[in-house]
Amino acid sequence: MNGWTFEGQPGALGDSAVTLVESGSFCVSGRGGDIVPGGAQGVYTADTRLLSRWELRIDDVGVEPLNVFVTEPYHATFVGRAAPRPGRAESTLLVVRDRYVGGGLREDLTLRNLSDEPAGCLVDIHLAGDLADLFEVKAGRVRHVLDVETTPDRTGLMIFSTSRCRGTRVVAEPQPISMPGILAFRIVVPARGEWTATVQVNPILDGEELPTRFSTHHPLEHAEPARRRADWDRLSPAVVTSDRTLTQVLRRSREDLGALRLFDPDRPEEPPTIAAGAPWFMTLFGRDSLLTSWMALPMDQSLALGTLRRLARLQGKTCDPLTEEEPGKILHELRFGAQSCGLAYYGSVDATPLFVMLLGELRRWGLLRTEVEGLLPYADEALGWITRSADPFLSYRRKTDHGLVHQGWKDSFDGITFADGTLARPPIALAEVQGYVYAAYNARAHFAHEAGDIAVEEEWKGRAARLREAFNDRFWMPERGYYAIGLDGEGRRIDSVASNPGHCLWTGIVDEDRAASVAGHLLSPRMFTGYGVRTLASDMGAYNPMSYHNGSVWPHDNSIIVAGLIRYGFAEEARRIASGLMEAAEAFGWRLPELFCGFDRGEFSPPVPYPTSCTPQAWAAASPIHLLRNMLRLDPWVPYGQVWLDPVPMEDIRVEGMPLAGSRLTIEVSDGKVSVAGLPEGMILHDEPRPPMSAPGGAFSVRGRRRRGDGQVRDSGARERTSTGRGAGSGGGDDR
Repeated sequence: MNGWTFEGQPGALGDSAVTLVESGSFCVSGRGGDIVPGGAQGVYTADTRLLSRWELRIDDVGVEPLNVFVTEPYHATFVGRAAPRPGRAESTLLVVRDRYVGGGLREDLTLRNLSDEPAGCLVDIHLAGDLADLFEVKAGRVRHVLDVETTPDRTGLMIFSTSRCRGTRVVAEPQPISMPGILAFRIVVPARGEWTATVQVNPILDGEELPTRFSTHHPLEHAEPARRRADWDRLSPAVVTSDRTLTQVLRRSREDLGALRLFDPDRPEEPPTIAAGAPWFMTLFGRDSLLTSWMALPMDQSLALGTLRRLARLQGKTCDPLTEEEPGKILHELRFGAQSCGLAYYGSVDATPLFVMLLGELRRWGLLRTEVEGLLPYADEALGWITRSADPFLSYRRKTDHGLVHQGWKDSFDGITFADGTLARPPIALAEVQGYVYAAYNARAHFAHEAGDIAVEEEWKGRAARLREAFNDRFWMPERGYYAIGLDGEGRRIDSVASNPGHCLWTGIVDEDRAASVAGHLLSPRMFTGYGVRTLASDMGAYNPMSYHNGSVWPHDNSIIVAGLIRYGFAEEARRIASGLMEAAEAFGWRLPELFCGFDRGEFSPPVPYPTSCTPQAWAAASPIHLLRNMLRLDPWVPYGQVWLDPVPMEDIRVEGMPLAGSRLTIEVSDGKVSVAGLPEGMILHDEPRPPMSAPGGAFSVRGRRRRGDGQVRDSGARERTSTGRGAGSGGGDDR
């Protein structure tokens, strides 16, 4: 998930950093609320740091932090106290800063006098804005913008750069004393009374001033972010379980996904997309947004639809080596900073097949035919790019020295290595990418089957079959009982033992007689830490448990592995990984981070954090939802009137309001019994995993129980299977 302009990872924000986010805007500050210059703190909108300094002084002394309460993703209350008043040993002046982020920023400042005499104070807010591009801040290479001017006026001050055509206007009520870089208030706080002021930070983008979404002209609860959050909470499924950890983690996941949604102001009627993560990736990412939307389907399907629509609008149309745009290709990253305004970068090999996969999966969840038909031409364009590029495997190699060296999800410069630690050199065909392509081919075949287009169906079935055969021939390493993570430009197998083949289980490209060996490697001590599966085995030459991609543990990677294990019938192995992740989430305050260090649980417990991990991060937030789906072994196929549900043995759980084909399901697992209510009329419910399907529509003779609106109860206690062959779960392919 690297920003493409600069290589490397951003510096750590520190344990005391407080990050607030709302639809592409965010604020990073210290625990007292101050934004201190010289680091990464600031107020950001449109990939631009509007303010690089925001420090509160009372009688020229800083405020002592007492506590901070983050009540919503966009709102925090900072509580502190001023220095003791003259002649007093202890402070009697409480300082409360209610901060709301949305577009820009609003802060309601309250001074409460706990003394029995009035307090005369000089309140200063010291402000500065460097208008730095987010990439400059992220890389620690901020360049001074020579023409930034700070101009005081009657209501506050304006910071603006003519060369970057952006800035901010800071306004305050009551009217401040405005000086360059300072808003000052000379006040008297009544005895046992309060004084309040409100400061607003309004972005200026392309010369146009935009009011913050938390305007003083409307009640806070009527602000657009507050209404969005209320609707998100109201429409999201409710989960009640006897497992306290799962309950807390799912609640946090729902909150984080809601906070990371992106809304297009030019298309307010469109469903939202999802940002990759805070603070550095509050923008649309092809791979991240697609996978997050997939994982979040049991909670919300509007994210998938919004993501597909926006990526379709941005689909490649011309050939540009600097941005790596090509006709039909799906973008990697969209940026809006002064140095990259409106830039769509396409250096991703996997976003394009993932686009087709997600469209197929969304249709399986009941997306209206009209919606699918509207997006299917874009899927065909994507498949056109894949088939033109694959020979027979889809590989990557950057077009210029400005692009990312590695263009799969392990996109750090050293993310793909041989077993001895040697760096693999592009062009590289990654194992998991071939699985995504295989699943995309099958998804297109199913669309053709549904439309009755036999010729097109046979074409894509044939492509899928040929790719699977070639993959299992070229990527399998019989002497190791494992798949290579890729092939380099000379056709050599990149022989590291890594997590990549777990994605191949998910998409179904793995031959069934080899799945047990793959599962065994993934759960071996050199790969499984007790909290999750490492990205790279501990006996590999490049192994480093503190690295970004060479031995760390990524929750989204693990949730995909769990789906793959479930697909091939390895329920117990899947449950071990899921349990480890839940225990890690508890250690991280109920929130799974982007990644954490891959030390063995026996060496360090609780798990060791990775210092620059994004928080919140989209596909990490969606991973618990994906895990729950797989533990339920929930597999809908609405176009064919089928739903499969066969939970692995688990704690009692009730899910209310899960969206499916315009209906809302209630699923309850209690004392080994499973009940389902709310299925659409005529839908057949199968109380077993979905069986392998060699062709679209080719295995629908499996007996099921038809739902006609009444609840259905069955006993699941005797249905556990482990390591005994292939079952079906929420895998990525549609060949089953």
